[in-house]
Amino acid sequence: MKFATYRSKGKEYVGLVHGGDKLVLELTKVSKRAGSRDSAFNSMLSFIDAGEAALDQARAIFQKYETDSDLSVQVSDVEILAPLPEPRQMRDGMSFPLHIRQSPRGSLKLKARAEGNAAELARLEAEPLPELPEIYRKQPIYYITNRFSVKGTNTTVKWPRYSKIMDYELEFGIITKGKGANISAAKARDHIFGYTIFNDFSARDAQRIEMEGRLGPTKGKSFDGGNVLGPWIVTPDEIGDPYKLNMEVRVNGKIRSKGVSDGMLFSFEEIIAHVTQDETLMPGEFIGSGTVGNGCGLELGWYLEHGDSIELEVEKIGILKNRVERQDT
Repeated sequence: MKFATYRSKGKEYVGLVHGGDKLVLELTKVSKRAGSRDSAFNSMLSFIDAGEAALDQARAIFQKYETDSDLSVQVSDVEILAPLPEPRQMRDGMSFPLHIRQSPRGSLKLKARAEGNAAELARLEAEPLPELPEIYRKQPIYYITNRFSVKGTNTTVKWPRYSKIMDYELEFGIITKGKGANISAAKARDHIFGYTIFNDFSARDAQRIEMEGRLGPTKGKSFDGGNVLGPWIVTPDEIGDPYKLNMEVRVNGKIRSKGVSDGMLFSFEEIIAHVTQDETLMPGEFIGSGTVGNGCGLELGWYLEHGDSIELEVEKIGILKNRVERQDT
């Protein structure tokens, strides 16, 4: 099943996406018609908190009312919001080896260009790609980002005024369910509510400077609307194997890179096991995969421009589309 948060006539709803991703069934309206007064569908967090019973109810509602045309609306007629507008926590990982190996060189190239150091830039271009640092094989690496700066598909991301170099990042991630601590990797799948796409927009020049302090990232990632999730959450039964999904970036309609979600150093199940060591995982958290190899401009040396349209597509999930614009100073 696919679940969306959307706005229609000034109100926000939780809906079940169907009809080839063209229709959304408004679950609160349908549950009332079915005689239920359950508030599980009041928000996505309420839905997740309600657990398996709410999922079973949504499934039963869909089977009964799927063909009732007055209970579904066209996706194109409503505003699709971030599926989880305010996650209880946001963690983003570094899971794909090629991205980890290429990103430091990309940052050094940024610095060389900023300093006008052509010799250093040539040296960086000529040297072989470094080996993967061993720490990334020892344990999952992640950071915590701003859960209040989340936006959804078809939004315009405002370029931070302090940045001149804006970047996209092709990722996917999980939404958690079921509160728990010290969860084993074998049990962790029971804590995955579903999957969504993540565009971790990055102000690369700000990030490069702050990471020299070995603590962060902060303003390189944390600006209004810079964490984009969507277009909806897809439950695990519909995904199948999440580690074999085709992924693609398009900028202004042209393919910029392709990837596959395999080769993660640690699976989401292993990441959950690591996170929950003497720490409680809450339902409604987001955990990102990190950027797939060649999934950002930092690796390719090809950044965003004012007015660019970016589409991230992940197989079996959908397309996350945004526009970036510089702000007037």
